[in-house]
Amino acid sequence: MATDYQHAREALGVRLRELRMTAPGGRLTGTRLAEVLGWPQPKISKLENGKQTATPEDLKAWAEATGQPQAYSELLARLRGFESHIRSWRRQLAAGHQPVQQTIAAEYERSAVVHGFESVTVPGILQTADYARHVFTRYAELQRSPRDTDEAVRARLRRQELLYGRGKRFNILIGEAALRSLICPPAVLAAQLDRLAGLVGLDTVALGVIPFTASLKIPPVGGFWVHDERLVMVENWHAELWIDDADSIALYLRTWSTLRESAVYGPDAQRLISSARRTLSV
Repeated sequence: MATDYQHAREALGVRLRELRMTAPGGRLTGTRLAEVLGWPQPKISKLENGKQTATPEDLKAWAEATGQPQAYSELLARLRGFESHIRSWRRQLAAGHQPVQQTIAAEYERSAVVHGFESVTVPGILQTADYARHVFTRYAELQRSPRDTDEAVRARLRRQELLYGRGKRFNILIGEAALRSLICPPAVLAAQLDRLAGLVGLDTVALGVIPFTASLKIPPVGGFWVHDERLVMVENWHAELWIDDADSIALYLRTWSTLRESAVYGPDAQRLISSARRTLSV
């Protein structure tokens, strides 16, 4: 089934074809336009048929080559409209992790109530500096992005000041696997678990842990974050999804509520954290 994103990309392709067909100097064939632009001909076809996402540079070149440079602002607005919801890591991380952290922090600033779930990693809003440093290093290697690790860590830790803000509420669920996944050295994870234990009982944070042995109504898979009832952020390997339609937001809140039924809080959560901490022997 085609997604809204794909429909928007196809609509942009239709508009690009219109510009090619209505060039002031006469209709351009795809082959001729490719020659003018110095592109391989298949790229013209892919863009017009919604098989490839144009870059802003592509759109500017297209508008100028078809003799209609005034169309560039319209084309760019179309692109920004659907790309705002699917934010590729390749583009987001072109300048490193720090700007991404600052963008996310702005959304946390706007939010009074946040519902979050992570299955196998400690959420960024709760990470220690050393834990965050290992996460950023590994993702920079994977994404082949600029190494601004220290700047990104500082940006992430600044966001954590919101945990103590008046009028804020963080409802956070994590899987027990997050307490045990060695994505960092054991000593770093031990300090991270100590940090989590210190947050249990904080009046602005409700931290629940879903035990390995819990009865589950749904599989606790990919993480997500719901900001008030206006925005959901979901990360996958190639992009970050920003979802703002009411039906989808309601679905994610139902998902969170269903997962919460399997979680433990307070002393029971402390026991799980302490158990994981003891296995590290550091």
